[in-house]
Amino acid sequence: MQGFIRVAAAVPEVRVSDIEANTREIIALMQEAEERDVAITLFPELSLTAYTCGDLFFQDTLHCALDKMLRMLLAETRSLQTLAIVGAPLWHQGRLYNCAVVLQRGKILGVVPKSFLANHKEFYEKRWFHSGMDLTNETIHLCGDDVPFGVDLIFGKKIRFGIEICEDLWSVVPPSSLQAINGAVILCNLSASNELVSKAVYRRELVTHQSARTVSAYLYASAGVHESTSDLIYSGDAMIAENGTLLARSERYQREKSLITADIDTQKLTYYRLVETSYADTRTTPFRIVPTFPFKQITQVKRKFDPHPFVPKNEAMQREICEDIFMMQASGLAKRLEFIGDTKPVIGISGGLDSTLALLVAVRAMRLLQRDVSEIVAVTMPGFGTTSRTYNNALKLCELLGVTLREIDIRPVVMQHFKDIGHDPDRHDVVYENAQARERTQILFDLANEVKGIVIGTGDLSEIALGFATYGGDHLSMYGVNASIPKTLVRYIIDHVATDEGGEVAEVLEDIIETPVSPELLPEEEDQIVQKTEEIVGPYELHDFFLYHFIKYGAMPSKILMIAQIAFEGKYDKETIKKWLILFLKRFFANQFKRNAMPDSVKVGSIALSPRGDWRMPSDAEVAHWIKELEKA
Repeated sequence: MQGFIRVAAAVPEVRVSDIEANTREIIALMQEAEERDVAITLFPELSLTAYTCGDLFFQDTLHCALDKMLRMLLAETRSLQTLAIVGAPLWHQGRLYNCAVVLQRGKILGVVPKSFLANHKEFYEKRWFHSGMDLTNETIHLCGDDVPFGVDLIFGKKIRFGIEICEDLWSVVPPSSLQAINGAVILCNLSASNELVSKAVYRRELVTHQSARTVSAYLYASAGVHESTSDLIYSGDAMIAENGTLLARSERYQREKSLITADIDTQKLTYYRLVETSYADTRTTPFRIVPTFPFKQITQVKRKFDPHPFVPKNEAMQREICEDIFMMQASGLAKRLEFIGDTKPVIGISGGLDSTLALLVAVRAMRLLQRDVSEIVAVTMPGFGTTSRTYNNALKLCELLGVTLREIDIRPVVMQHFKDIGHDPDRHDVVYENAQARERTQILFDLANEVKGIVIGTGDLSEIALGFATYGGDHLSMYGVNASIPKTLVRYIIDHVATDEGGEVAEVLEDIIETPVSPELLPEEEDQIVQKTEEIVGPYELHDFFLYHFIKYGAMPSKILMIAQIAFEGKYDKETIKKWLILFLKRFFANQFKRNAMPDSVKVGSIALSPRGDWRMPSDAEVAHWIKELEKA
């Protein structure tokens, strides 16, 4: 389903050296995984025997029982589509190896030995096992069949996974890194990591960081509390991470068996590797691809999706990120002002969100340059739709910040312009609106020439994506400071600055945050805004969600629709989301010509639409296939 695959990490209730009991535990968990539509289920290291068997690993009795129970495991799971990875000690050419056994539909597909053996402090693995690091192009005879054996195995067809075992992850160059380079998007680690003070924190960091470094999903299953406690304690720590994000983690120290699951987006991982990493330039090494039976499919994605992916959720992190973004904006503008020389920022200020943020950025930039903020020229230009709320907020903010304020009423000259071009001012169409936007831009550019300044662009990322700007009007500037800030994030950055400024400045900023988004180009009614942008183009929170998944992960429209339904459940129904997604696609394609003529602007996040550094697309690209794909959903 749209590239999603459900995976699981299992922690069985093992009994040390009781292979029959352990096998029945594994069978029960595999059956549960099958019922939950799990494609791949990972078990801990040496899960068939238990990790702590010690010198019993050398006993023939143990290995005879292991062979018998492996055969039983295959027979009992022949009807299951769920693929399982279990741990077992296996003999090969007179040496004992700590192995991962991959099985599905009653067949052993392949066996991967452990490369790096833990042999320090409390660990003595070299006493029993040999490293499989150099084993490639080998087979092992197991349960009556010769199956692929070695560290050069990657499993699957379209969706591929690799395997490493415990200490392998802790090594300088984990085998999973090589597996990822060679096409594995899911990495599996059978582990028996014991507990020590603070080790769980470090283990989580290892798992999440490796998933991020390899742009993969990383499954980790560790031995549980029923391992021997003669010298060590185990907690049953199981985790599933995707590209640096922990999706699921078991409760440690559980006395009962557990099975955690998560739905992995393999399409997203593959796309991200293609467009935002150096995978294409990384040298690959020979791996054998072991085919599997078709994976178990899911009928419904069980996963949360952030409805506001641009906005940090953690409050402390939110403040830190907003400050970082604000400083990037200000530093970019400061550099531009410094390069030009004795020049002044000129900003059209409306009392709306975007122009407010641009003004605040200019103030911070001047402070960075140790220049007087009074050199900033803020211009308010009342038009036919200007309300007293936005007008007064603009005036008061400029006064409190100490910038130079100019007021130029555009209504008389726009009326003259209507007369010149023969436009009826009672016809409130695109001409009526754009004439005001272009007049304001002309004033700003001419005034910038007059005061030896540069016009600071205020348009944000969401408007640029939708083309919600007047070409030759507010689309133009000499330097843009908001061009990679989505609308859903603008409010948070302003609120962050309000917290820092405090007092009356904060009061004005808070009122601006609460003001409906509007270009105020249509006549106001009883001093109230009548032209609300989100009633025209749709909710910005939806468009920012669409933009994020369309650009960052190349998601198909039907997939965006599906995950948006999950993210906005209870707020927007399918038809509403679909309606605005169709509009987003049409506007995004139709307005590339505006993006191709974007002014210089500072980039602050991983998503930006500048044709010089981020998004390249012809202005006359057809949207038809994207719309057709969505209409089928």
